[in-house]
Amino acid sequence: MNDAAPAPTPAPAPRRARVRAPELIGKGGWLNTGGKDLSLADLRGRTVILDFWTFCCINCLHVLDELRELEEKHRDTVVIVGVHSPKFVHEAEHQAVVDAVERYGVEHPVLDDPELATWKQYAVRAWPTLVVIDPEGYIVAQHAGEGHAHAIERLVEELEAEHDAKGTLRRGDGPYVPPEPVATDLRFPGKAIVLPSGNFLVSDTTRHQLVELAPDGESVVRRIGGEGQFKEPQGLALLPDGKVVVADTVHHALRVFDPATGDIEPLAGTGRQWWQGQPTSGPALEVDLSSPWDVAWWRGKVWIAMAGVHQLWTYDPRTKTVEVAAGTTNEGLVDGPAGEAWFAQPSGLAATEDRLWVADSETSALRYVDADGAVHTAVGTGLFDFGHRDGAAAQALLQHPLGVTVLPDGSVAVADTYNHALRRFDPASGEVTTLATDLREPSAAVLVGDDIVVVESARHRLTRLRLPEEAVRVEAVAHRTQRAATEVAPGGLQLDVVFQAPAGQKLDTRYGPSTRLLVSSTPPELLLAGEGTGTDLARELSLNPKVAEGVLHVSAMAASCDDDPANEYPACHVHQQDWGVPVKLSPDGASRLPLVLAGMDPA
Repeated sequence: MNDAAPAPTPAPAPRRARVRAPELIGKGGWLNTGGKDLSLADLRGRTVILDFWTFCCINCLHVLDELRELEEKHRDTVVIVGVHSPKFVHEAEHQAVVDAVERYGVEHPVLDDPELATWKQYAVRAWPTLVVIDPEGYIVAQHAGEGHAHAIERLVEELEAEHDAKGTLRRGDGPYVPPEPVATDLRFPGKAIVLPSGNFLVSDTTRHQLVELAPDGESVVRRIGGEGQFKEPQGLALLPDGKVVVADTVHHALRVFDPATGDIEPLAGTGRQWWQGQPTSGPALEVDLSSPWDVAWWRGKVWIAMAGVHQLWTYDPRTKTVEVAAGTTNEGLVDGPAGEAWFAQPSGLAATEDRLWVADSETSALRYVDADGAVHTAVGTGLFDFGHRDGAAAQALLQHPLGVTVLPDGSVAVADTYNHALRRFDPASGEVTTLATDLREPSAAVLVGDDIVVVESARHRLTRLRLPEEAVRVEAVAHRTQRAATEVAPGGLQLDVVFQAPAGQKLDTRYGPSTRLLVSSTPPELLLAGEGTGTDLARELSLNPKVAEGVLHVSAMAASCDDDPANEYPACHVHQQDWGVPVKLSPDGASRLPLVLAGMDPA
């Protein structure tokens, strides 16, 4: 018999006050509801997942794909609501949101919030962000970035069981009403090339096909593939042997198409998305890729605009291997040696003998890689400056360009997608001009004799223009992202990245620290201290009182694994997010900056 006094029962941790979810408001109204406006009261009894997204953002598109399985599996108890929260001016146009919902196959209600009203109500700071609301209308979780679907599904199952027992769960059909299909030969085409026959080959992205058109650019010769073989294909590159490399974007793969035989063969990628810590080189069919958006043949290799991880990769046909060629996976605009440069969703490539031109979409920039592998910026200044302004390249502005084409005189045509324009940069003069306007989301262009044929993605067609044309005079407009700057106090600023491992998981510390935090700023002199890489998700920053405003760039990563001692090989997950936080220094500003990677901020 043990006479020792029993250990005292620990007091339960105080419960965090439950926060009622703010109402969903947005001046653009609702899509995919059959014309009906929704409120949270209409959704009571369901678990609601708010997906704060914007259609320029590749990470947001990844999350759309991550959520599809959960959406189908729990269709009678879960309602996903996309809250479209624009970064670029073009993304605040209602028709552009309508187009994007169709383009990316969004099969749930979407609130068009052009003024970021709901974004602000939920204190969101990053695209994408997911917020989970329980069947009684309370916020129970928030996650920033990709890779959270497994944690959210576990939470959904817990909420189903809890509210089924309480009688507060309501099952049934959701509010999604699909739009009427529209018949066109092309549907949101992405890229195009001219085949040796003179025909065009176009990636018909939303229909998951390639389409061969006659030289008139309109008559359909044949359709190639379908969703079983391609998933939202984008870039095309003609190889020296006449075959075509296809960037099979959502399959995270490259395929090769033979126009002579019609055969389609895998070239690179496994079909799985690349995540931090996985191999970045090796046999092409054994290495994961991440949303390859364009491809180009340059210096004996296929160059890949790996939009999903903000890098350039290459495929070497001699060794059948892939490897990283430039970029660090950090999102931003940093020039220099290839291994140190930063890109932001590179989406268009074009090669000359000594340069590989890159449309770097999220920085609204035109950049290039030189023959020595160094990265340079020709037009563009960073993640948050964009607009339509001609003139000297140092002050010219683009808005989310997706395509680039080398012209016969060595200048470069830019498919300036969100300005609905075709622009031209002349390296000899350093000037940017406008060749054409009134194009609808141009995403690429190809030369045909003295003409340039533009892929007008949102008009579902190819449009032929004459070259050269006199530049069109366009009123110079400059924009900054619509996100309001966060007011912070000069001097010490406590940065806290909030991460709570999902239920049933713990931080993976088997091989050392499982977290990483990288901090930098634009301009660099904004940070007096706190810049650099570390393993602690909390850091004391020192802000320069002489710098009135700028952007804090924060990249965080955490790895968690199933918490089951009996399992020798637990399933592990990487959680990662990059934030660009515009800040304005003010004596009355905040002294703490919380960024939620996963969980709820305890403060």
